Amino acid sequence: MLGRILPRTGTEPLTARSALKLRLILSLLFTPLFVAGAVIFWIWSGRAAPDDVPSADSLRTLAWISTGLAVFAVLDLAVVLWRISRARRAGDATVRQR
Repeated sequence: MLGRILPRTGTEPLTARSALKLRLILSLLFTPLFVAGAVIFWIWSGRAAPDDVPSADSLRTLAWISTGLAVFAVLDLAVVLWRISRARRAGDATVRQR
């Protein structure tokens, strides 16, 4: 089943494209935001007293979520930059061949 090639049934293009510029802007915007959030929540959870509201456990949960989102944003930024550079190199190669 995995190696079988199925006929196309949808209307999607053969070579789908992503909005790389939008993804680049969003990654550049949210990466520092999630990193700052993770740092703030980790520090806050370390300084929380046992009877504080929100509790240290809640703050650690928010810190883990922010950390995960920061890692995802950094990885997405790396992928977007790699794809943009690959597209530029491919564009330069086609220009040189003409």
